[in-house]
Amino acid sequence: MELELHKIDIRRLRFGDSTGVEQGVLSINTGELNTLLLEDERVASVAFVLAHPGESMRIMPVKDAIEPRCKLEGPGEVFPGFVGPVEESVGQGKTLVLEGMAVLTTGRLLAAQEGIVDMSGPGAEYTHFSRTCNLVLLITPLITLKLHEAEEACRIAGLKAAQYLASKCKGARADRVESYAFAPLNEAMLAFPDLHKVVYIYMLQSQGLLHDTWVYGVDAKRILPTIISPTEVMDGAVVSGNCVSACDKNNTYVHLNNPIIRALYKRHGKELNFVGVVLTNENVTLADKQRSSSYAVKLARMLGAEAAIISEEGFGNPDADLVLNCVKAERAGIKTVLVTDEYAGANGASQSLADSCPEGTAVVTAGNANQTIILPPMDMVVGDDARADVIAGGFFGSRRPDGSLEVEIQAILGATNELGFSRIGAYTI
Repeated sequence: MELELHKIDIRRLRFGDSTGVEQGVLSINTGELNTLLLEDERVASVAFVLAHPGESMRIMPVKDAIEPRCKLEGPGEVFPGFVGPVEESVGQGKTLVLEGMAVLTTGRLLAAQEGIVDMSGPGAEYTHFSRTCNLVLLITPLITLKLHEAEEACRIAGLKAAQYLASKCKGARADRVESYAFAPLNEAMLAFPDLHKVVYIYMLQSQGLLHDTWVYGVDAKRILPTIISPTEVMDGAVVSGNCVSACDKNNTYVHLNNPIIRALYKRHGKELNFVGVVLTNENVTLADKQRSSSYAVKLARMLGAEAAIISEEGFGNPDADLVLNCVKAERAGIKTVLVTDEYAGANGASQSLADSCPEGTAVVTAGNANQTIILPPMDMVVGDDARADVIAGGFFGSRRPDGSLEVEIQAILGATNELGFSRIGAYTI
């Protein structure tokens, strides 16, 4: 499978009479976009706010972040199962990307598990989305909806908005083109015989109760582990639908730009042979955890993997899935590197993971989510800031009289992202 990403740099957003891009400025016709989103009868209203880096603005609670993309050539459409059809697989042809911006969904949504994006100040140093130009959707679902229905309506609204913005820029010239190819498995396994074969075991949040991820429109807890082309991930085959702590939630933007996949591509054919991606889920019952971990490792063995990178999403219960994947891969002769974050208490002295194993000898940490921070007051708060005391990472008394917040960094979107899509840490080039 071969995919070209045609990227247009977005440096500024503005509202206008038509939607399109010129010299890095994206104009947005909110009337047209509003009509599109209100086609879903579950959405009562949508309001639009623009947020740019450096502004004194706090956005909360942010449910999802999506990078605008659409197909230029090739089968299907991005976000299959929600925007595009599922008759054909994505991950081939040409896809337009509006880089440097994001669609953020917020409003009075789903209880306490969403996060904060500060566009300036100390909190901005912990989130990627303080550096993007953001179109914020303040979505109000019908009050008669059940929580799962409201979450779905908000999720689809964000995806439709992202695809709409990109589709209105099809005539614009890309600033650059990135090309990615993924060979048939029989070729991939035989390529570069002198290099070690590495597989990526990609754990998806799927515990249920609004802790869900979707693959081609299917809830990940309903699937057995499966092999997917990394180019399909870049076309939106994996979509976030979960409401876990914001710090380590893999929102849709992060799936589209998965840094582990990109790092493996960068080293493919030079330092290693990237033989494939195995999607697996994070289950609740022990039997399901045992089944999925065994199946994921079996697929890795079928790919001839000698080493595996295993990434997690969430914490606590999913730590058991992470450890089972590690133990079974190591016992099968597959060397593992685990990517996770820690909940070690504000002083860092508590146990970092809910589970562990002696086989887990190589672990990359994305940071301690219990670290506390004071977020200063902002001139503008967008969303529903009344939830500061109950947002994950907040606590009674989080909100101070002057409008500042004292929270754990788990309240900040992407602060300790377990794919490495964060702003704290270091890496080699």
